[in-house]
Amino acid sequence: MKRNGMCPICFVKRLIFKPSKISELYDDKPYAGGAAKTPPMGWSSWNTFANKINEDLIYETAVAMRDKGLLEAGYRYVNIDDNWVANNRDENGNMQADPLTFKGGMPALIEKINALGVKVGLYSSNGTATCEDLTASLYHEWADAYTIAKWGVEYFKYDFCHNIPLSDYAPLVWAISVNRQGENAATYPCDTARLTGNARFMRDKRIEGGKFVSGLDRREGAMTFDNIEVAADGQYHLTIHIKKKGKYSKCLMVKVNGCEGRVLEFPSQKHYNTTAKFSIEVNLKRGANNVKLFNPIATRADSAMLQYQNMGRQLIKAADRVALESGKPKKPIVFSICEWGWNGPYKWGATAGNLWRTTPDIKAFWPWIMIIYNHNVKLYKHAGTGGWNDPDMLEVGNGRLTDAENRAHFALWCMMCSPLILGNDLRTMSNEVLNIVTNKRLVAINQDELGKQAKRIVKGGVDVLLKPLSDGSAAVCVFNKSGRNRTYKLKPAALIKDGYGNIAKKEKYVFEDAWTGDCADVTDVLSIRLKPHDAAVYIIK
Repeated sequence: MKRNGMCPICFVKRLIFKPSKISELYDDKPYAGGAAKTPPMGWSSWNTFANKINEDLIYETAVAMRDKGLLEAGYRYVNIDDNWVANNRDENGNMQADPLTFKGGMPALIEKINALGVKVGLYSSNGTATCEDLTASLYHEWADAYTIAKWGVEYFKYDFCHNIPLSDYAPLVWAISVNRQGENAATYPCDTARLTGNARFMRDKRIEGGKFVSGLDRREGAMTFDNIEVAADGQYHLTIHIKKKGKYSKCLMVKVNGCEGRVLEFPSQKHYNTTAKFSIEVNLKRGANNVKLFNPIATRADSAMLQYQNMGRQLIKAADRVALESGKPKKPIVFSICEWGWNGPYKWGATAGNLWRTTPDIKAFWPWIMIIYNHNVKLYKHAGTGGWNDPDMLEVGNGRLTDAENRAHFALWCMMCSPLILGNDLRTMSNEVLNIVTNKRLVAINQDELGKQAKRIVKGGVDVLLKPLSDGSAAVCVFNKSGRNRTYKLKPAALIKDGYGNIAKKEKYVFEDAWTGDCADVTDVLSIRLKPHDAAVYIIK
């Protein structure tokens, strides 16, 4: 059965040949947001309060962050998760705060919190609704990015509920046209294009010129116009003329002169007419230009990547525009990608944002925290300055975690260069929990400017994690995963042999206990006693 006008040969090729991976087809261009050079530190409303939030709670939390020394310790963001937004947009189509729980409006609350020295983050979803079924940002990326930038938001978490993926089908293209506003268009029939891959000319007498191009689906074929001539540099309307086919959505990527691609989506088509046209704005240079059309979706990860990259671009553009309009310094927006690790975001997240969730949502349940840890710790090669693996928010101080589990949870997140986003009630937190999350040595390990996530060099009942630091020292974490007391013999020679910590060979090492600050001289072995589910951390000098 043919679909979308595909030739039988193309259909057979699709069954035989598998598409390439993302990394082989897209540029590894780092996200240029200018934020989160080290893992972001802050607080989020979700873990403790879920949908029971209001402006008083958020402000009280910001005050607690300041008054309890968390701001001084490095925590900067109060992030308002799902349920802040109204279920409808305002008369101008912009998102707005829930009028019942945030009755003073979001701009006033943000200004009030900023006066404390605290930054504010907001939440939306890469879908038609948020996870709580409220107003979300898919198809409203620019409007929502501009709105939050005007409000002064400096952290943006973008979830994945109610997502509609980009189609892996392409339309049937019979021509393109190019013109400036108010000027006549130059039209280029499809037979002036160069075809590659599975792209094929097909015939239909009802279409002007009698031909159209099929086989552009799933990155398997492309058509390239090498002869697009314009008289001056500038922005132009690029109109794509298609043959109507199929009650299903389609999309094309448009690449001009080999630059960053733009995605154009096509709705399901009714067949009252044979053809239709859709336009996109592109920048062309004086003289000859190259325009390439193809469908970019071979896997579901492609869709997620392109959608998150698009929102990231809008956030950068919005922050730049607001700075220009206001005459004030630019406020870069930390972009937190939250698609739950479904689409291998550690492979492409650094091209789209500052941090990317590698796992499903965390719970204050030790076995679940361990599942998350065991997955995230393996991804150490994918983290670095400005882009971080995110195993989700901290549950330190929540649920029935023991003191040892709270310490280990925090230590592991610090070693893995994870964002340190607290999820407990800051207003009522105990001194024991406060001392854990404000430990200067552990925070410094997390915030080290070298930006290297720890590598697990020993795996078993006791794990050993090793992390190089920018001053030439290294951090080592010895983590007792078992449910009984353990004594572990840590040998500097084993750390040197692995090589990841860049530890030079010496006769004697100084091991500084990150929890207590106590130092010990070590030559051959350090004997470490560990409670169940506890972690010892040392800075090796």
